[in-house]
Amino acid sequence: MKAGNRTPGARLRIVLEPDVAFGPGRADLLQGIKDTGSIAAAGRRMGMSYKRAWSLVDSLNGCFAEPLVQASKGGPRGGNTHLTALGEEVLSAYRRMEDLTGAAIAPEMKKLKGLLHQGAKRR
Repeated sequence: MKAGNRTPGARLRIVLEPDVAFGPGRADLLQGIKDTGSIAAAGRRMGMSYKRAWSLVDSLNGCFAEPLVQASKGGPRGGNTHLTALGEEVLSAYRRMEDLTGAAIAPEMKKLKGLLHQGAKRR
């Protein structure tokens, strides 16, 4: 998802270790890989270069006990990429945390939205 397409609500970024964070961009990249079977296609869908997408995947794979994404090269139709069982588990856990966060802050979000200036929606 490009920054300009944000919808109202919280954007959850969790810090697992001092130098290890996981947030909406990485989750969306994993979701894109799951949906398309391709790092390049997942990156394109997010408006990101293949190099950047591959760099994020490489970083994620290095942070966890096992890789989250597995890629294979070759074949007449190119390689295949998929989430590993751990990748599926990490993505599912993050999506559950997003849902829990949204539910927890919903009453306060409603209050804040009510305090917006009428023209704020067009800015």
